[in-house]
Amino acid sequence: MNKLHNPETVAPPFSSYSHAVESTQNCHVLFVSGQVGVNPDGSMAEGIEAQTEAALNNIREMLRSASMDFEDVTRLNIYVVNREDIAKARGVRESMLGDARPASTLVLVAGLASEDWLIEIEAIAAKPWHFYGDGTVFETRGRPGI
Repeated sequence: MNKLHNPETVAPPFSSYSHAVESTQNCHVLFVSGQVGVNPDGSMAEGIEAQTEAALNNIREMLRSASMDFEDVTRLNIYVVNREDIAKARGVRESMLGDARPASTLVLVAGLASEDWLIEIEAIAAKPWHFYGDGTVFETRGRPGI
């Protein structure tokens, strides 16, 4: 389990994120490259809400491939092209991430690699390994450890 840090000596987060997230020792860590609003069939999602949802769905699938989910995300970096899209993108993020509150940075950028892309999201996730009494590693969701 990741530990969230939002000390009372710092102003509270402005949105659904944590100021810092601490991962315990013996974790496996997943670094997810920037995901954009492209659907699994390769088509481009239309509009900021659909592109945000597609990017987060892509991240969720990366997490699932490593037996993780959004509660294991420790960091999100979000790049948005249009200032007026920030509130809509945050709304989608909040609905999809539920109670997860990773450390997060949102950056307004002049453009992304394709002019069709309105948002790009990177993620880092960490999840503790669990051990049998003999020291062998296992993972609680059925994925064998290394």
